[in-house]
Amino acid sequence: MSRALYPGSFDPITYGHLDIVQRARKLFPDLTLAVVENPRKAPLFSTKERRDLAEQALAEVGLRDVPVTTYSGLLIECAKNMNVEAIVRGMRATSDFDYEFQMALTNRDLDSGVESVFLMTAGRYSFLSSSIVKEVKQHGGDVSKFVPRCVERALERKLGLGRPCESA
Repeated sequence: MSRALYPGSFDPITYGHLDIVQRARKLFPDLTLAVVENPRKAPLFSTKERRDLAEQALAEVGLRDVPVTTYSGLLIECAKNMNVEAIVRGMRATSDFDYEFQMALTNRDLDSGVESVFLMTAGRYSFLSSSIVKEVKQHGGDVSKFVPRCVERALERKLGLGRPCESA
């Protein structure tokens, strides 16, 4: 059985990420989602919050058997430590390709025993990013089509947003 790792910042996890998880599970029954601690980024949610949200979101969509871990440092070292054969990456558009291609080649140079597997996201999520979700929510927009309810509630709490006023 092939083991795979799906890494990302997941700040926060979106339906686009969950789409990749669902499709990757068909290829890799032993799939782990890995939340990265990236010192170059200033995430909205802490590493622990992102891990907890990922676990809650996976459960909310019925993927309770996908474990979530965290890592810092080189992704390929995490992959080797977890004894995985593949790193799963989601691709939304051609703009993702250049970066992912460079990372895949670098990882192959560091360890040729770990393959990079790219999955194209579903068309309805091709524009979706965690940054867009945060911006829409920050301005009071509805993100229910983009993230599970647990993530929407966490964004409301983190951004200090109350429920919008309802007219009588």
